[in-house]
Amino acid sequence: MDKTIRAALAAAALLMLGACGDRDGSVGEFSNDLVGNEIMVEALRDPAIPGVVCHFSYFDRSVLDRLRQGNWFENPSNSAVSCERIGPINLAGVQTRRAGEEIFSQRQSLFFKNVALRRIVDLENSALIYVSHSREIVEGSAKIDISTIALTPEEVAAARTR
Repeated sequence: MDKTIRAALAAAALLMLGACGDRDGSVGEFSNDLVGNEIMVEALRDPAIPGVVCHFSYFDRSVLDRLRQGNWFENPSNSAVSCERIGPINLAGVQTRRAGEEIFSQRQSLFFKNVALRRIVDLENSALIYVSHSREIVEGSAKIDISTIALTPEEVAAARTR
């Protein structure tokens, strides 16, 4: 490939990376190694249940690492989640089907890879379950993490009567 084309592609990739900026829910980030890769931590409030906040962490590759590996447009799919009750929980209007509901998704590559957070309501065991996972169009990934929040008997009863 011509040097001019390579330089143009590299400049375009740097501009795209620079445009990403900080996310609204960012609560922390730290360098993970000598090439500047970072672990990002975000606070994600459940949009349907204001009494729940999840802390979601994921890997963000540095420009140096992208140059070294030649893969400009992709981050690893690794993520972790921990959720907790920060107020009352009202399940009115919340999906209770077995597949749950995706409450967050973020691209990890230019086209085909996302990390996502899904909520599942388990009334039988009085729990909210949050699963972080990666999603790739071609093949799935086993990179998952899980967090649960106990529901009170009153919260479960109210959800069953709706």
